[in-house]
Amino acid sequence: MDFYSLIFLSCALGMDAFAVSLCKGFSVKKLHLKHYLIVGIYFGGFQALMPTIGYFIGITFASFIASIDHWIAFILLSLIGLKMIKESLENENCDSNANQFGFKTMLALAIATSIDALAVGVSFAFLNVNLLLAIFLIGIITFILCIIALKIGNKFGIYLKNKAELLGGLVLIILGVKILIEHLFFD
Repeated sequence: MDFYSLIFLSCALGMDAFAVSLCKGFSVKKLHLKHYLIVGIYFGGFQALMPTIGYFIGITFASFIASIDHWIAFILLSLIGLKMIKESLENENCDSNANQFGFKTMLALAIATSIDALAVGVSFAFLNVNLLLAIFLIGIITFILCIIALKIGNKFGIYLKNKAELLGGLVLIILGVKILIEHLFFD
């Protein structure tokens, strides 16, 4: 996977966390540095951790499914993308816990928003991916996106939440199709 694809993938994976961060920003009257750090570290950290775990799960089974690895990557990315698009169309509002920044709340949200990254990590095992670069980009881009979303949410509310998830879903599907086409026609 080339550098630009990793950038797009990182942005797409960060959209769930971006959407939650918008809600968090919307729910806080005045943001402080600790809010930015909590959101950025939890979401960015878990978005980087989960593909790493997924990668090691994937390499465990790589030799068994090497002949269909491109299909697995395509299916995983497409399913995750479709899930994000579906969620973007459900018109959910921010929940009442959005203003909580405690350990339990943030841990649950960080895990929930990074499950997709775990599945993407599995697909990394079948692709030519620089894992260290990928997890660095995923983590840092998610960190930055969440900080931006927190501020935007604080200023403008949750109008952009569903659009962020929709865009993220579309990008993942496009990346899945790109991987499939490259493997079927250019390998």
